[in-house]
Amino acid sequence: MRICFLGSSYFSVPSLLSIKDRVSAVVTKKAKPKGRGYVLEDNEVKKCALSLGLPVIELDSFRDESSKKIFDLELDLLLSVSFGLIVPQEILNIPKIGALNVHPSLLPKYRGPSPIQAALLNGDRETGITIIKMEKRMDAGNILYQETVTIDEEDDSLSLSQKLSVKASQILPRFIEEIEKEGLKEGVIQDENLATYTKPIRKEMAKIDWTRRSTEIVNLIRAYTGWPVAYTYLDGKVLKIHKARVYDLIPREEPGRIMMFNREGIVCSSGNGAVLLVEVQLENRKRMSAYDFANGYRGILGKTLT
Repeated sequence: MRICFLGSSYFSVPSLLSIKDRVSAVVTKKAKPKGRGYVLEDNEVKKCALSLGLPVIELDSFRDESSKKIFDLELDLLLSVSFGLIVPQEILNIPKIGALNVHPSLLPKYRGPSPIQAALLNGDRETGITIIKMEKRMDAGNILYQETVTIDEEDDSLSLSQKLSVKASQILPRFIEEIEKEGLKEGVIQDENLATYTKPIRKEMAKIDWTRRSTEIVNLIRAYTGWPVAYTYLDGKVLKIHKARVYDLIPREEPGRIMMFNREGIVCSSGNGAVLLVEVQLENRKRMSAYDFANGYRGILGKTLT
């Protein structure tokens, strides 16, 4: 089977490796300038594909001239895993068997670009991998396969993404073998009444509102680990919160007030209880344990995070 693999993030790499012998070309988003020097840095998918000796097609959109190379490929299957671009119908029509998408949620729940973060924000206990037929509408195609993944209490967006990425890579080889033996099935139509949608993540979405419940604050911190990272303000400076957990304490202070600190971390009041900050990072400073930070920050007790 000749597969064209579409992927643009680290999430895509284990899946590409798991089916590398069947992949004839890789399509990925073009690298964008990074850092003060605006250096172009290849994404992880391109690096992986080149290491495997696979041809790579880079593009910003399917209007790019480079996208025409896809038409020259003799394809059986188009497979998208964390690609990041809407694929037009004319491209979906190219493969003989069909075009598939691997999505990290239990569709029709959490369609769109941030399903992992949405599951954590909502405090879900499980999520999963869904393989669907690709169509014009985003994440709305027939469901071909679905498998559940447990969300642990300590999971954040990085660890959950890794779990789901590995799970997808475990599913794909046997799923493609089944297509080779039995052909592509019609699948199950998604129930539109159950569909929910996620939004692109913006930096301001990670701002902590200390009047919220402790669990909601901790879930926000878990959801935005890596990027953009949950943040608040201390004495007018940005304080990023990398890790936290709910702390069993009845609040006696206004939300955001730093009530105490110990070797576990910094205890702040919330709308209904308290949150223990475990790892923090003040702007222009390195990431560190909240305890070490509090020890080195004069007069921190009684200050209010805003």
